[in-house]
Amino acid sequence: MGIVAGVDFGTLSVRVSIVDSEHGRLGSGIAQFPLHRKKEDPDYATQSHSDHMRALAEATRAALTNAGVSGGLVEALAVDTTGSSVIPLGENLEPLDEYYLWCDHRAFKEAAEITSAAHAANLPNIDWCGGVYSSEWGFSKLLHWLRHSPEKRSRFATALEHCDMAAATLTGVREPSQIFRSVCANGHKWMWNASLGGLPPEEFLVSVDPLLFGVREKLIGRYAASNTIAGHLTSHWAQQLGLRPGIPIPVGAFDAHWDAVGAGVRAGDVVNVVGTSTCIVAISQDPRLIPGVCGVVPGSVVPSMTGIEAGLSATGDIFDAIASRAGSTVATLSQNLHHFKAGQTGLLRLTWDNGDRTVLVNPELSGIALGWNLTHTAQDELFAAIEGGAFHTRVILERMEEYGCPIHRVINAGGIPQKNETLNRVYASVLNKPVLVPSSDITSLGSAIFAFLATGTFKTIEDAQAALCPSHRIVQPDPSSARVYEELYQLYRELYFAFGSQSSEPVSVGHVLPKLRKIAAAARAAVSATV
Repeated sequence: MGIVAGVDFGTLSVRVSIVDSEHGRLGSGIAQFPLHRKKEDPDYATQSHSDHMRALAEATRAALTNAGVSGGLVEALAVDTTGSSVIPLGENLEPLDEYYLWCDHRAFKEAAEITSAAHAANLPNIDWCGGVYSSEWGFSKLLHWLRHSPEKRSRFATALEHCDMAAATLTGVREPSQIFRSVCANGHKWMWNASLGGLPPEEFLVSVDPLLFGVREKLIGRYAASNTIAGHLTSHWAQQLGLRPGIPIPVGAFDAHWDAVGAGVRAGDVVNVVGTSTCIVAISQDPRLIPGVCGVVPGSVVPSMTGIEAGLSATGDIFDAIASRAGSTVATLSQNLHHFKAGQTGLLRLTWDNGDRTVLVNPELSGIALGWNLTHTAQDELFAAIEGGAFHTRVILERMEEYGCPIHRVINAGGIPQKNETLNRVYASVLNKPVLVPSSDITSLGSAIFAFLATGTFKTIEDAQAALCPSHRIVQPDPSSARVYEELYQLYRELYFAFGSQSSEPVSVGHVLPKLRKIAAAARAAVSATV
């Protein structure tokens, strides 16, 4: 028997769970922190390191109180975070600026330059992250900061992902050479690849921009998977968190990757971690390149296997934006949404409101809704956005299967599937596969599993999953809805590549709107016939 703390940093809050190896989650605490955006620059999204650490202390103490557990009984702590969320650091790892959060897309030009230079140089690293570098990833964000912060460049010592910065802070690391850097974070977002010598070579980085001269050397540290101990909790942070000093902290990872572990991922599974955005995670024993995905990285999810990541740049964010424009809330708009039938709105929604993460990897795309008429409501758009997210997910899963990643089970994890059954129902019918939904919330459970591994309570991830992961309930596809969605998906797929790809060949879309009207009329007629 043992007790650990699992920490999950999301986009707007941190959750800490106190977990018992025999009885599961005993209690949890949540604390908020601000996301800084600018109305004049929709690509801007930053957060403060001090806000993160203040919230972590608040949430940990709240979790201990909620669990009724003394902090002295907690044997380890593990941290996952969003990513790529990058912070530039100076001497003694002092922040020079705020985090470029994962959803900060200011670096889209830098990402395009990195992609172009990588293909011109035949850089193999780019192939392992899908062939296209993203504005959501590390080097593009760092280059953007270097270009736009000339007064701070001379003080730049290194940069860290949030998960690595959190571990370094809690363990008292002050020197870049002593940092443990997550294989998960750096493999998926910084083109780090052990078989290729680690990070891309210096000459490549300088070919992108001379400002990157010396950066490779500054990204020094020990690159490791999460079965490695990053250090031990300092006395200062033990006092802040209400824990005892000296407990082990393993190398961290991204929130969605550990959510997949908490959801019970196995080889042959794909886990849709549906929240603010959607991260699609799979593991495989057979690493193969997959064009357009966020990365194929040995050791990134489960240390003994290869992690595969893809995703949608916005999901819950889109739902919130639709509700906000309507002066409402997602909860209000979701009332009676379960009565909606496949295709009845006549809308087809391309959910590119925050760009495309996979498979086009294009942050310059924007959301599109086709089929509007004078009677459509915000509730119609919300349902169409749920359908659009499911269609986009199917595009991604088909790409993964096409390149040798078989999918036997689909698991809908994350916060939204726990409270939006309409989304689960739509996904099952769009994918035409049963969708498994964890019977309880798994947020921060993956962190707890890696904390238990650090204490030796469980010898393998599989043993920990068997003891701690919740069971799944199964949402079956509806045959009639699946038939409608098969028609709609073919239209969606056409539009996805027509609008999302630059091609010299003209594409005819004149059939789309009449087809949407026909499908909607048939759906409404079917509803009327059952009334």
